[in-house]
Amino acid sequence: MLKIFAPLIKTMQHKLPTISSTEQEALDAGTVWWDGQLFSGKPDWKMLLDMPTPQLTAEEQAFMDGPVTELCRMIDTWQINFIDKDLPPDMWRFIKENKFFGLMIPKSYGGLEFSFLAHSEILTKIAGKCATVASTVSVPNSLGPAELLLNYGTQQQKDKYLRNLAEGKEIPCFALTAPEAGSDATAIIDNGIVCYQEFAGQKTLGVLLNWNKRYITLAPIATVMGLAFKLFDPQNILNKGTNVGITCALIPTNHPGITIGDRHWPLTTMFQNGPIQGKDVFIPIDWIIGGVEMAGKGWTMLVESLSCGRAISLPSVAGKAKVLAAASGAYTRIRQQFNQPICNFEGVAEPLARIAGNTYIVNATRKLTAASIDNGAKPTVPGAISKCHVTERARLACIDAMDIHGGKAIMQGRKNYISNGYMSAPIAITVEGANILTRNLIIFGQGAIRCHPFIMREMQALKNPDINQATSNFIKLLLEHFVYSCRNLLRAFFGYLTHGIIFKSPVADNNTAKYYRWITWASSAFAVLADTSLISIGGKLKYKENLSARLGDLLAQLYMASMVLKRYKDEGSPIEDLPIVEWSIRDLLAKFWETVKDILHNYPNRYLAFMLRCYVMPFGIPIAKPKDELSTKIAQMLTYPNPSRDRLIKDSYLEANDLNPAGELEHALQIVLAAADLEKRLSKAQRDGQITALIPAEQVEQAKELKIINASEANLILKAQIARAAVIAVDFFKASEMAP
Repeated sequence: MLKIFAPLIKTMQHKLPTISSTEQEALDAGTVWWDGQLFSGKPDWKMLLDMPTPQLTAEEQAFMDGPVTELCRMIDTWQINFIDKDLPPDMWRFIKENKFFGLMIPKSYGGLEFSFLAHSEILTKIAGKCATVASTVSVPNSLGPAELLLNYGTQQQKDKYLRNLAEGKEIPCFALTAPEAGSDATAIIDNGIVCYQEFAGQKTLGVLLNWNKRYITLAPIATVMGLAFKLFDPQNILNKGTNVGITCALIPTNHPGITIGDRHWPLTTMFQNGPIQGKDVFIPIDWIIGGVEMAGKGWTMLVESLSCGRAISLPSVAGKAKVLAAASGAYTRIRQQFNQPICNFEGVAEPLARIAGNTYIVNATRKLTAASIDNGAKPTVPGAISKCHVTERARLACIDAMDIHGGKAIMQGRKNYISNGYMSAPIAITVEGANILTRNLIIFGQGAIRCHPFIMREMQALKNPDINQATSNFIKLLLEHFVYSCRNLLRAFFGYLTHGIIFKSPVADNNTAKYYRWITWASSAFAVLADTSLISIGGKLKYKENLSARLGDLLAQLYMASMVLKRYKDEGSPIEDLPIVEWSIRDLLAKFWETVKDILHNYPNRYLAFMLRCYVMPFGIPIAKPKDELSTKIAQMLTYPNPSRDRLIKDSYLEANDLNPAGELEHALQIVLAAADLEKRLSKAQRDGQITALIPAEQVEQAKELKIINASEANLILKAQIARAAVIAVDFFKASEMAP
């Protein structure tokens, strides 16, 4: 038996991907959630649909309605980004006093102890108003000292720092990125040497540090810094070897040897960000987060924190998509050209529908992924999907909004509610693992091994030093793997031929049942492509970045489509939302099958590509993009108050005041809609030759004299004209005001 299977085992040992220690730590950092179901090719919908509907507690909702709304009310985005280039003192004070830096810190340490869902909702609402303030609030609650202290800190460290962090008495930053190490964080050359030096008048065991970090948010004003560095112990004093590994420490920024540099200028989003260096900085050994026990475990600490953090902070840009959906819909109804609202033009309706659809998708993905953490998941792969694809679709919403608004959007000033989100979009795309890295290496690179039902177990079987046991376990798994692969091949083939009808839907709702079947069918096709690629290409797959990225895109489209259906169910399956659900599912699955086509077109083994095409997609792309008629229907939904629009933009800050032009637009929409029928009456009178005046105000007066309208109706029309002029207006500046 051993002689028969020994060559096969050796081949598989060669084919299966090797895993470095840092990769293994990343794989061990999280758990498998819905991503694993999609990898199976036969997702258990009951698991997802039985997940409790995400809902804030009464205390969390009160915070949203109170301090969060008040903070948004205070924000003058223009003043912050273009004049002061910082938050005003009263806003800093408000943020600290209301414990915005302690959202996740337990109440026993003076924090708010909110859920991950609440954390996401709070940042999303703030981000809809101002990315600068959202970034300022997010860092202390994300990859910062507080989370690391909570999970790994010693009791002494927790007692010393957590209450001060929660109350804003300490301002934290975390220094990871270096000039030599951006996406490849493990390449940092910042280092520390274990040694003895005098500290506070005594000979002390500690670490002599040297580092050069950049792009560090809050560094210019931080009072305490988390630092990631490589720790070396030449004399093996810690009994962990001479190369201890990546380690994290917590250091006051006023400690001797630390230099905080001048600020970076991140586009037009002026959150505090800058470099920080350390030269021959000696710290006691107990400043290592978690003490000596956690020395060398910094990479594990970081990837575990990021596994959840990626699902929270940066996906909050979905809040800007909500505001842009509201504003773009209102603007296109108010703004007129060629004697009609511009929302009536198909060229405007198409991007308007994309804004609506992308807003629905990104907020479903953001909210449900955050809620999964509260339900016990550590969604490493879903978090990466959320970070990468939510930020990208939010950027597309910004681009579409810019195109729709035209000149209104490109003239800077307080009246411009689009430009800052548009210009700051690349920040979310770039940080906490650039989207290029996340898409090409992380989503499928980690998902393939973590989520696949057999790959990890087969690799573990092959590592067994007992050759008899290794062979027995491996052959058993291999047979199960073979059955799994054949099952998915048949499911994918017959799913294609029947357009998914052969699969059972978990819901009786005929309106959405086919969408569940479509995703189940697509999941089988994805499993076939993923399995074939892992087996045929093996360890070299991680170097086939385009193929890995496209396989990750398939997983992401399926994941987001699943979140859309879960959101629809959680919101009570309102029938009036079906158009936007259909648009979202069709957009996602059309992209799924287009990506399958790209994979097969570029597949390295042309024979396998032909065979896969015959089984997975024999007659071309099976699901079409949304039709123009559907896009027009969704676009119109954004242009007037209705339940679907209300659900889409729920919890956005849209109060009407001088500091919130998007809110003023909402107010203007109400007035314009109230006067719409009267304005049609005036237009008809103009066409009939009854009204000859050219100036709008004079036309109203003439119509009143001719008794076409009465005095109160005339006042309403004039009010609508004033409101229209106000939201169309842009800012003007004197030359002296525009000087750098």
